[in-house]
Amino acid sequence: MRTNLLRTAAAAALAFLLTGCAGSASSAVQREPADSTSSASGAVRPEPASSVSSKIASVKGSRITVYGDKEGVAQRTIASPNDYGATRVFLVERDEGEWLQVLLPIRPNGSKGWIKATDVTLAETSYRVEIDRGAFRFTVYDGDRAVRTGKVATGEAGTPTPPGRYFFTELVKPADQGGAYGAYAFGLSGFSPVLKSFAGGPGQLAIHGTNKPSAIGTRASHGCVRVSNDDITWMAKNLAIGTPVVVRG
Repeated sequence: MRTNLLRTAAAAALAFLLTGCAGSASSAVQREPADSTSSASGAVRPEPASSVSSKIASVKGSRITVYGDKEGVAQRTIASPNDYGATRVFLVERDEGEWLQVLLPIRPNGSKGWIKATDVTLAETSYRVEIDRGAFRFTVYDGDRAVRTGKVATGEAGTPTPPGRYFFTELVKPADQGGAYGAYAFGLSGFSPVLKSFAGGPGQLAIHGTNKPSAIGTRASHGCVRVSNDDITWMAKNLAIGTPVVVRG
């Protein structure tokens, strides 16, 4: 059953759903809850947080209707949970009371639609992740203050990491911590502009750890963003599904 994927799926499922950045992992994946108890070497000096925040909409039922406008013209239906067994979430772009405009995890990247507020539960996060492709660096912000920064690997010239605004759609933990995806992998709501499929999947992008830290700071992937295992572990413990991710450069 799809709801058991996080506990029992072979690691090939990770390559099946994500674009992938190297070889395949070799064992099962499972969902990991986020918490806020961790600190590590990439952290920066804390300062008071600002009121900057984003709204995350979690689907209440087994599916949700997405509308093309607030007049109620149905555009598509999206199932929940998603293919990893994670509750379907959307990043809210506009809150107009009864209606919410949300960023959709579909092609083309940046697609938006309208959903009814009664179909979801709203939460907020003050965190966001920014990826600077030119500098090969990520920064995590809590409001307007940077709380962690580090180096990344991005897509090679032929399979670039596309700039844009995304959000985390699921968190998986490869059972083989020494595999190509490292300690954790966050799925992103965006897709490769080049790879329409990868290992049988849709070419979904991700931010994940790595078993080749020497490649960090270079263009080395099929489009995913690689970070150190320490950095992805910090993200897994501190960042919620739905957290916005902006790729620049």
